[in-house]
Amino acid sequence: MPDVRASVAVRPRRPDDLPALVAVLAAQQPGSGYPMRWPLPFPAEEFVVRPGERAAWVAEREGRVVGHVSVTDVPPDLAEAFARPAPEPAPAMVAVLYVDPATQGTGTGGLLLDRAVAWIRDAGLRPVLDVAPSHPRALAVYRRRGWVEVGTARPAWLRADRPDLILMELPLRR
Repeated sequence: MPDVRASVAVRPRRPDDLPALVAVLAAQQPGSGYPMRWPLPFPAEEFVVRPGERAAWVAEREGRVVGHVSVTDVPPDLAEAFARPAPEPAPAMVAVLYVDPATQGTGTGGLLLDRAVAWIRDAGLRPVLDVAPSHPRALAVYRRRGWVEVGTARPAWLRADRPDLILMELPLRR
């Protein structure tokens, strides 16, 4: 698939983006398995816009929304796993990263990830995320980009038949 990064704009998410973002989320879910539970037991808009959200962006191509990422506070059930002694920066979580199936493999997800990481670092925080082992493509992308595994977690929402989430962080540039 061709690299479309030159034709993709990343901009802050607006409230009027939500219908398109829900449609993209639904379109990509059968191929990616993300979110792991589908249909969701609550409105998909609540999956996209989360409590503790600090910032969010969309990828847009030719005026059409084709991807999303946000930065959130670390959920309480993962906070201890990401805790580090001072002077390490506090963590902020990359969350709700997904792209339209037609743009997967084009670098669009990487642009969104880079934007979230830049925001986190500009805020003086440490980038962290969680990923399901059932999403090997995402896990491989994060590893190639320098993210390292720092543990596993079993949040309360994770079904009993699913393996623990893999917790990752992007080491500080020294």
